[in-house]
Amino acid sequence: MTQVKICCISSIQEAKMAIENGANILGLVGPMPSGPGIISNEQIAEIAQSVPTHIYTWLLTSETSAEKIIAHYNLVNTNAIQIVDKLKKDEYQKIKDTLPGIKLIQVLHVLDESTIDEARRIAKYVDYILLDSGNPKGDIKILGGTGNVHNWEISKKVVNSVEVPVFLAGGLNGKNVVAAIGKVQPFGVDLCSGVRTENRLDHIKLKSFFQNIRTM
Repeated sequence: MTQVKICCISSIQEAKMAIENGANILGLVGPMPSGPGIISNEQIAEIAQSVPTHIYTWLLTSETSAEKIIAHYNLVNTNAIQIVDKLKKDEYQKIKDTLPGIKLIQVLHVLDESTIDEARRIAKYVDYILLDSGNPKGDIKILGGTGNVHNWEISKKVVNSVEVPVFLAGGLNGKNVVAAIGKVQPFGVDLCSGVRTENRLDHIKLKSFFQNIRTM
């Protein structure tokens, strides 16, 4: 079955709810210039420590150097790092050398077809690529959590152009996720606002989402 990451987890209670409904991966959002779900490093560490060992926890970090990303990771001890901004290519190896066994996920924001070439360049340095709908070029960087759908045609081309697994994010919810998976054929999907009401994880939306996924 398609892997499911529920992002913007804000408490141990939300983590339990997501896992009980079927989430494989929890997204834990560190300091960001914008977007939902930001919690303290102490909260991230507490949630990561509380979940079963078979559940993956991804730290979302907006740091842009290996040194700062490693320092951020050491505060929380998740089992993967989702990098939401751009890094220089040699920074990835520095992280891998210091944190062997910790998976690296690079977010790419689908703005136009240049994302396809960018994905090809980045794929050799990371374990996963995650396609989202932000705008890292704005005056205030928007690095995810927009609730907006991007061009799935481009996302599909990325999936077909790289050898690493690809996650699809950006405006997904229980109503459109089946179409999204059918179109893009991603390894996994990533949701935040699509399963929330007033910034809180919504049990009804979450249950409906997983019911739709299981019909595929």
